[in-house]
Amino acid sequence: MRIIFLGPPGSGKGTQADLISREFSIPKISTGDILREAVANGTPLGKRAEEKMKKGELVDDETIIGIIKERVGEEDCKNGYILDGFPRNLAQAKALESIPAEREFVFLFKISKEELVKRLTSRLVCPKCKAVYNKISLPPKVDEICDICFTPLVKRSDDNEETIERRYKVWEGEEKALVDYYEKKGNLYSIDASLGSEMIFEEICSIIRKSR
Repeated sequence: MRIIFLGPPGSGKGTQADLISREFSIPKISTGDILREAVANGTPLGKRAEEKMKKGELVDDETIIGIIKERVGEEDCKNGYILDGFPRNLAQAKALESIPAEREFVFLFKISKEELVKRLTSRLVCPKCKAVYNKISLPPKVDEICDICFTPLVKRSDDNEETIERRYKVWEGEEKALVDYYEKKGNLYSIDASLGSEMIFEEICSIIRKSR
């Protein structure tokens, strides 16, 4: 089982990936994390990625797909996995087809730019355990203190209106091609990302359980 979350940055994909990972006991795979891990471990693909990064170039899709393929071949992925931050464009979505999946779920997180700006300018993160909160929709129990490790929460430097709008435009440029691609495959499910995280979680779980 492969689960893919599509949507603009800050639409709640990461939060749901964590929840679904725990619920179904499958790993959340962040392309950024496994890329850094491959580089640190000095694997052949990691070395290729490192060369690109040292030159200030983007790591090519072929290398990223190769690293994902290595990761999903590990024992903890035998019952499924969640891809966090991939694919970002149509070329990556097509390249992903080289990795077989018995069942694939693609969830599209739909949210307006206005709602996204409101949400992200209220976001707080824990610099220690990386937990994410929101002053409006998901506040910590103690004001600006992490519920998990009690570290003071901080605001991300890129959670400002100008950066958010720029990232949203980038997503809009890629959205239609990705949505069309997965709609034709018949495995795309639209999610109202303006709802509370519990409601979204229940909807995603229901879709997965009905289709498994």
